[in-house]
Amino acid sequence: MADNVNAAELRAHVQTYNAFNKLVLFMILWIVLLLATMAMGLVGGASVMALLIGVGGTVALLIAFAVLG
Repeated sequence: MADNVNAAELRAHVQTYNAFNKLVLFMILWIVLLLATMAMGLVGGASVMALLIGVGGTVALLIAFAVLG
């Protein structure tokens, strides 16, 4: 009985760990996208392109992590 409980707890822990890793990866990628588009818009002078890449990249990240998750 104890082995079943420990196995269930281990599976739950692994699922939580994997979900947290996906969340951290998403946030890192989104922050890099945000910083890149800010640099492109402010320093590079390509404001409209930076806006389109930022919105499109955010939507792409959300879709990718929803499909892969």
